[in-house]
Amino acid sequence: MSDIYIVGVGMTPFGKFLDRSVKDLVHAATRDALKDAGASLADIEAAFYSNTVQGALEGQLMVGGQVALRSMGFEGIPITNVENACASASTAFHLAYTNLKAGMSDVALAVGADKMFDKDKAKTAAVFNGAWDVHDVEHITRSLIALGEGVEPPPGRKEEGGLRSVFMDVYAALAKSHMKRFGTTERQLAAVAAKNHHHSVHNERSQYRNDMTVEEVLAARMISWPLTLPMCAPISDGGAAAVLCREEALSRFDRSRAVKVCATVLASGVNRAADDAEDHICRRAALRAYDQAGIGPDDISVVELHDASAFAEIVQVENLGLCEIGKGGWLAERGETALGGRVPVNPSGGLESKGHPIGATGLGQIFELVTQLRGEAGPRQVPKARFALAENGGGFYGFEEAAACITILGRDRAAAA
Repeated sequence: MSDIYIVGVGMTPFGKFLDRSVKDLVHAATRDALKDAGASLADIEAAFYSNTVQGALEGQLMVGGQVALRSMGFEGIPITNVENACASASTAFHLAYTNLKAGMSDVALAVGADKMFDKDKAKTAAVFNGAWDVHDVEHITRSLIALGEGVEPPPGRKEEGGLRSVFMDVYAALAKSHMKRFGTTERQLAAVAAKNHHHSVHNERSQYRNDMTVEEVLAARMISWPLTLPMCAPISDGGAAAVLCREEALSRFDRSRAVKVCATVLASGVNRAADDAEDHICRRAALRAYDQAGIGPDDISVVELHDASAFAEIVQVENLGLCEIGKGGWLAERGETALGGRVPVNPSGGLESKGHPIGATGLGQIFELVTQLRGEAGPRQVPKARFALAENGGGFYGFEEAAACITILGRDRAAAA
């Protein structure tokens, strides 16, 4: 079967853009991806459009992709709308890949955008309430609270404060459970956030570019203990896109800058026990992705993962096999996931600092990893990057993400020749 390659990527800056529409963000990211590929609208045979909040905030409940893409000239081709919570963009990428792998098209576009800022902040925060089982909120809440029983804030540390996404409370509960089981500390959580904020200084598309120390992260406003504000992903606007093609069509593009899709795995969770880390959705998906790519965790040069909170990065480096279960905080505190460390994680700044427009997030990760594998990341470049991995989770079900996508990319020597 044909191998699949990324030949173009595009990404807007992530941030607060009250004067820009969803269409504008889609158009900008798509134009950049087409330009990067040296492609035109006529080259695209299928498109997969990711968006999550436009329906709730603007009333565009259906056919968002047709509205956004036809307005910039795409006509006649199949356009598929994709929603998988925060994993929507990586799911759109996965569907573009499978479309090409099946031979339905030779060239496809995956594009995602979200415009999350609204004058009514409570309205934006409420969107996240729809990313878990709305019929079972009381039971879910009781289960989460039980996970953190016996783990209390130190004296002088407030439990929580301020308007926030319900998912910050989810991550806080999971973090308390991890602290109870493995001895993970607030300082280790702060080390993750400080590292990602430091990385973002070198990313011109990042929402925030302010360097922070561990002490500054710990001293910041508490959101939901043990998570302070810099440990949490912000509300964001933005768009990102990728142009993919089958190997048979690769000669139409610049082979020297093509990046091979070595694996893409989309998974949903199982009814596991809360302490059954081996059966976590992201761990199972990662093992399948490594098998599909024919490599292991030790082969990975650089990682972009779903750090909607600093705790999420700690548990995901464990799920990806970059360290033992329970050692994720230790890994960050030792500097092994920083630029210059054993396996740099989130050199873009991650969701915590780069931003998290949830319909674009997964493709934003792809943008960073393609840039890294091409050797074009400037001051944040990981030397001699060969294989790169993206982990993107969406929603919540039971004790884990409802959906997860693992993508492994590589520099293919044949394509670069």
